[in-house]
Amino acid sequence: MFDQMKAKALLRSRFIARSAATGLALLIAAGSAAADTTVKWLHLELDPNYVAIWRKIADKYQAEHPGVKIEMQFLENEAFKAKLPTLLQSSDAPDFFYSWGGGVLKQQLATGTLMDLTSAMNAKDGAWVKSYNPAAIKGLSYDGKIGAVPFKMGTVSFFYNKALFAKAGVDAASIKSWDDYLNAVKKIKDAGIVPIAGGGGEKWPLHFYWSYLVMRNGGQKVFDAAKTGEGEGFNDPAIIKAGEQLAELGKLEPFQPGYLGATWPQTLGVFGDGKAAMILAFENTAANQRTNAGDGKGLDPDNIGRFAFPAVTGGAGAVTDTLGGLNGWAVTKKAPPETLDFLAYLTNAENERDMAKAGMLIPVAVGAEDGVTNPLLHQSAEQLAHSTWHQNFFDQDLGPSVGRVVNDVSVAIVSGQMSPADGAQQIQEAFEQDQL
Repeated sequence: MFDQMKAKALLRSRFIARSAATGLALLIAAGSAAADTTVKWLHLELDPNYVAIWRKIADKYQAEHPGVKIEMQFLENEAFKAKLPTLLQSSDAPDFFYSWGGGVLKQQLATGTLMDLTSAMNAKDGAWVKSYNPAAIKGLSYDGKIGAVPFKMGTVSFFYNKALFAKAGVDAASIKSWDDYLNAVKKIKDAGIVPIAGGGGEKWPLHFYWSYLVMRNGGQKVFDAAKTGEGEGFNDPAIIKAGEQLAELGKLEPFQPGYLGATWPQTLGVFGDGKAAMILAFENTAANQRTNAGDGKGLDPDNIGRFAFPAVTGGAGAVTDTLGGLNGWAVTKKAPPETLDFLAYLTNAENERDMAKAGMLIPVAVGAEDGVTNPLLHQSAEQLAHSTWHQNFFDQDLGPSVGRVVNDVSVAIVSGQMSPADGAQQIQEAFEQDQL
């Protein structure tokens, strides 16, 4: 009997011990679950293939960092711009988000919305900050503070449909000057082909023309003087001349019918569907036209050519001056530390190389350059490598208030609704008001 009682007591003690262990395990598990961190990533990438690459990188990171979840959130371009300011002030603010740099990023950093990344990126002898192209770090820094983690560089150039150019008898290699370009537009139109896919609905796509013409006519000296309030500012004769040349293009009616209401995805679709011979667009246009084409396939890559924005005869700017983005990931002030760790991982040389191989970007990570194998993307990379002046998009560099007027004026001039002189004056007035 004693042995039976002893055995029951032993079993009971083991049960209690197991129950206690189970309870402790549950408490630990609950504690771990409570300690799990979600990093919210806000992006505006349209290409599902590119999003899949990001998701693969995020999944690998999650596997290597138990307890960290990377949550991807998407907003369409214009919705992103409209909603982001409010979103950043809410409890649903992302931990990091896509940034074009320029005046908007500078303002966000100055108002304390963002995390100053200077100390974090310079820690441990600056290993992280040294892993990027120095120009990328410089371009995303303001008043000595790093405002975003570099992601990619890019340049705007013309992409064209080789078959339509051949049908119109136009040789892209012969387009060296603005006059050559206008003659090509006329020739294409005479062949019954829409020369250019234009996106006037969102306005900023048409500011590329005005910006490049300002750069080609005035050069860096004139633009730097204008944005720092020196000399004649935006009323400089070179800037007014740029507007006159844009107006001259508009008089040729080179865009597809309804271009003033066309969104950027629709504009890419016009080019991808073969309904226009050219488009002035980003370095990843070959991929994005495919995504937005009616059949989801778009133009065959072999049917797409590329050339730089032409020179202006007598202009102070060089054809090697480039306009384009320097993009990064801005981190909100309350983001968890895991956000920075993931960003260092996302933009390391290995991952940037893989993204470059997929035709997704021109990398900023040192050592990732060999990943640019896509022929058209390689041409953009080569142009950037030899750039004599790389200028961020005017509407980004000048800040939201002035940038909005630049976009409005560009559309108004090319559509004949405003004179070049009045356009320059409106931008100057917006600039002066912004300085108050």
